[in-house]
Amino acid sequence: MELIRNGKTPLLAAHRGVAGGNIPCNSEAAFRAAIAQGADIVELDVARSRTGSLFVFHPGMEPAHIGTARLLLTRSDRSIARLRYRNPDHAKTTEPILTLDDALELLKGHCMVNLDKFWTAPQAIAACVRRHGMEEQVLIKTGAGEGDLKKVEAYAADLPFLAIVREKDDVSERLLRRKPRFVGIEAIFKTDDDPIVSDEHLAWLHKNGLCVWGNAIVYNYKDVIAAGHTDDVAVTGDPATGWGWYRDKGFDIVQTDWLLAAKTYYESTNHDDV
Repeated sequence: MELIRNGKTPLLAAHRGVAGGNIPCNSEAAFRAAIAQGADIVELDVARSRTGSLFVFHPGMEPAHIGTARLLLTRSDRSIARLRYRNPDHAKTTEPILTLDDALELLKGHCMVNLDKFWTAPQAIAACVRRHGMEEQVLIKTGAGEGDLKKVEAYAADLPFLAIVREKDDVSERLLRRKPRFVGIEAIFKTDDDPIVSDEHLAWLHKNGLCVWGNAIVYNYKDVIAAGHTDDVAVTGDPATGWGWYRDKGFDIVQTDWLLAAKTYYESTNHDDV
């Protein structure tokens, strides 16, 4: 999949699949809903069991998502297999916690897969991707610190890699000269004036063949990651400030919790060249 939009509508990444109602995030049902709604990319989180097995789960969210304070990292594989996700009303669903193997096989051939929390087990995650023959279908994502970059270089230099960069991008130029298969950045910014989202810098990234990922999601309103260009703004009456801003600014990928609404907005205000 071409990650640089070249003036077209941004690709849409479904944050932890498409959740809502009785469908929990990061579940098989959420991934099937994302496929059905036409996601270009499905983002998912990777966690480990006590023995190092890989599961699809957001580490630290055990109380909210499975109703217990006990971390997956302390559990056996058999114990995790018995768990079931909770829905937003905290009622137990029938959705189990998927292994990463099962999730990749489910999504294979349907869309790109963004593997968040890659830094939790880089060697094992990279091996899992190769086991499924999905080297061209994944995007791995880590911070841009030296420790994270060395892990990518050591274990996943052949996999498409996004660096998470905040406010000012002082890593992209260096990464172009290093070993990872560096394809772009996830831009985190508090204001529209942050250097990372200046027209000049976005043009430089595109000139160098790099894509730009933006987050319309609101994980915690206290942590501003996109200067107010959010799903919340979009779905409550101002989609131009929410999703439209990314297209007009030149972003290549937009991560959203409201996939179908965002997709419908872009299609109804299509600026693509015909």
